[in-house]
Amino acid sequence: MTTPAPDLPLSAARQPLRWWRSWWSSLSPTRQDRFAALAPLVAVFLFLTAIVVSFWYLRTEEVEREKEALRRDVEYAQQRLRLRLLERQEQVMRLARDLSNDELARSDFVARAEALISQYPELHALTWIDASRRVRATHAAPTVTSSQIRVNGEVLRKGETADLFSLARDTLQPVYSQPAVASGDAMPLLQLQVPLAPERQFDGVVLAEYSIDSLLRYGLPTEVLARYAVTLLDASHHVLAGTPLAPRNSELLPWMGGKANAYQVPVAPVGNGLVLRAQAYRTSLGVVGSGLFWMVGTLSVLTAWLLIATWRHTRRRVQAQQALVAETNFRRAMENSVLTGMRALDMEGRITYVNAAFCQMTGWSEADLVGKLPPYPYWPEGEFETLRAKLFEELSGRTVSGGFQVRVQRKGGGMFDARLYVSPLIDARGQQTGWMTSMTDITEPNRVREQLTASHERFTIVLEALDASVSVAPLGSEELLFANRLYRQWFGSQTGGHLQLVAQAGVLPADRGVASEEGEDGLMGLPTDPLTSVRSNNAEIYVPSLNKWLEVRSRYLNWVDGRLAQMVIATDITPRRLAEEQAARQAERAQSVSRLITMGEMASSVAHELNQPLTAISNYCSGMISRIERGQIAEEALLTALQKTAHQAQRAGQIIQRIRAFVKKSEPNRQLADVEHMVAEAVELAGIELRRHNVRLSHYVAARLPQVMADTILIEQVLINLMKNGAESIANAQRPPAQRSVELRVVPRQEEGQDGIGFSVQDTGRGLAPEVLAHLFEAFYSTKSEGMGIGLNLCRSIVESHQGRMHAENLYNGSEVTGCRFSFWLPLA
Repeated sequence: MTTPAPDLPLSAARQPLRWWRSWWSSLSPTRQDRFAALAPLVAVFLFLTAIVVSFWYLRTEEVEREKEALRRDVEYAQQRLRLRLLERQEQVMRLARDLSNDELARSDFVARAEALISQYPELHALTWIDASRRVRATHAAPTVTSSQIRVNGEVLRKGETADLFSLARDTLQPVYSQPAVASGDAMPLLQLQVPLAPERQFDGVVLAEYSIDSLLRYGLPTEVLARYAVTLLDASHHVLAGTPLAPRNSELLPWMGGKANAYQVPVAPVGNGLVLRAQAYRTSLGVVGSGLFWMVGTLSVLTAWLLIATWRHTRRRVQAQQALVAETNFRRAMENSVLTGMRALDMEGRITYVNAAFCQMTGWSEADLVGKLPPYPYWPEGEFETLRAKLFEELSGRTVSGGFQVRVQRKGGGMFDARLYVSPLIDARGQQTGWMTSMTDITEPNRVREQLTASHERFTIVLEALDASVSVAPLGSEELLFANRLYRQWFGSQTGGHLQLVAQAGVLPADRGVASEEGEDGLMGLPTDPLTSVRSNNAEIYVPSLNKWLEVRSRYLNWVDGRLAQMVIATDITPRRLAEEQAARQAERAQSVSRLITMGEMASSVAHELNQPLTAISNYCSGMISRIERGQIAEEALLTALQKTAHQAQRAGQIIQRIRAFVKKSEPNRQLADVEHMVAEAVELAGIELRRHNVRLSHYVAARLPQVMADTILIEQVLINLMKNGAESIANAQRPPAQRSVELRVVPRQEEGQDGIGFSVQDTGRGLAPEVLAHLFEAFYSTKSEGMGIGLNLCRSIVESHQGRMHAENLYNGSEVTGCRFSFWLPLA
């Protein structure tokens, strides 16, 4: 027993239906109504589309049929015209054969030509031309113009006919000319030249000329000429005969206009030079112009418009209903979610409405409150009379606009502060039906207000106790917004002190801080956001009226009322300035002491250096005395010895002068200094100490260095100290003579994007230990047993006072320390 196969087609057909039902049931009622309203509209549009497509298809079929009929008729006419031309060609060739065989005389040629022209209207002229291009005999129809008539004995001129004559002579075949558009009154002619070739020897041609217009009228079938606009064109599509149709422009349906149905073929045996074209006349508007089409289209559009109007009306009603429901839900949600308690009273003081927030604040439910008369359940005991009086004022309409504050008792026994605002309750007819009261819990704001008051008091106490003057004044006004105790003690309670501090500190010009005579703010238009976000400006000023140095800090801020204000904080820095001045004097003394110490350390070297010129002077003087006593010296020799003695004295004097200029105490004098001269002086003095330690000194100064703003003596002190330290490091390292050298280099260098001059002193000693590098520039730190530890500290202070930088580093050859380099940088003037 076999089981029947399942009905697969029925099951497959039920699947789309089930899907459709499930999709429709998943839609909301609003979307179902929308789809139900759109279905008829879609059906009407589909019906209109089907009608338009049907008419378009019929119109396309009609056009194709017209084109096919036009093509058949044109090809038929082309065959008729071809046969007629071939017949005339045979008759002309027969005439040429008789002339080649000398069977016709000139008179007989003319007679036969006249018979042919009279018999065939398209044949307009026959001409006999010999081999020398001379006309032997000719006959033309009466319709030929005088300019186109040929004369016996005339020789063919150069042109199209002469070129055709040469082609016929070369090919010995009949040749058709390409017809051209005639100029003036001349009609366009088609030429046929048949060569005369007795025994294959060229003996001239017979020239037959056809009228293009006659070929069109007599060579084509009359039914074709009646049905179409037929024209003959040349190779350039110029009309030779016939009248073409003008382009169609449909006024009713512009998109249906355009070119007429046309078809063209070349005319054989002429070739592409003569083209036959036919254009179909428009006999009717076709199916598109029929009344049925427009009636169906109009009814479809009208039906669609009615359906759209009905759908839009239904949609507006549904939208109005949805808006009403949404508004009701929104108002209910707003009443339930608002944090302000709402209570409605009738004209007798009975509670008619309370919202959820009011119930939540008091702890009483809506059933406990609605319909109650005073005293209400949330009134605290002991305050009934006071609250009853306030209720009477409320019902009488004598409440203030800012509301009034009361205490409210919760159902559980708790208390809170509340502020009540009362307004009349007006119905839709404009009549008052009661009073609407809004209640806000202000327990927390009261607590915050108390804390703010206490915080303000603490803030005021702190500002009053500051040892700095604090003042705040708005821009463009002489009003003083805030001033602490010290400001009032220094400047009083006026704005003059504030403006004086601002003007002296250069934070803002004094004439910009006061309003003009017209009452306009001098700072009107300043961008407040960038002003209030910038850092405070610091300046140190001296106030003669107080005999104090003050450090003034200023910044802009937005005052509590929104105005742009300027806060100025002035701190008394007189003790600090005095301490700085004393420190500067001590530093100057330390610099002088350092130079004296340096000269003291170099005393033996200086003595040795002076001993050379003094010894030379003594020797020169002793030699001159002994030679003068013996009378053995000439005047020139005496003059030479005196010059050498003077030179040695000048040398000793220069050494003493440099030492005095280096060690004398003087105020810092920064001026434009020549780097090369400054380095030369330092090298001259340091060279004395380096020679004592048997250390070789080499220096390089870049050419054309710009001047720097510096104190020459102080920079020379730095260079001498660094070169002397290098020589001592080499001596302590006990380097061999080949490795005992100090190098001084002065070259241009940039630091932090600023141009300047770089100085470096490099020695070949043992370098510096890491722990020494960490404390190298600290005061009173020294690696020498007899050192005071102020040399390098003073050097760095001198460089930094010139806005320069100084640092030290060891030099390595692999892992071995081969020396140390001290370098510093001075900015250009």
